[in-house]
Amino acid sequence: MIYYVYLIKTINSRLNKTYVGYTNNLRNRLDKHNSNKGARSTKGFKWALIYKKKFISKSKAMSYEYKLKKNRKKRNEIVEKYK
Repeated sequence: MIYYVYLIKTINSRLNKTYVGYTNNLRNRLDKHNSNKGARSTKGFKWALIYKKKFISKSKAMSYEYKLKKNRKKRNEIVEKYK
């Protein structure tokens, strides 16, 4: 099964929030975030996918997700690159 680590960013928000997650169904997960059925921290905002990376195992995806969540500098570099 293929897994994705993704980075989403708020649309039309003064807060300029980002969120990192992993999933095996990217389209469904983004739809959940945008319908207030996603993670608690994403509710109340509209989100756009700005980055995704494919993995062949869940454990590798989870490991990369953890690293990306903890590394704010890397997240900001990705946001700037894909503006």
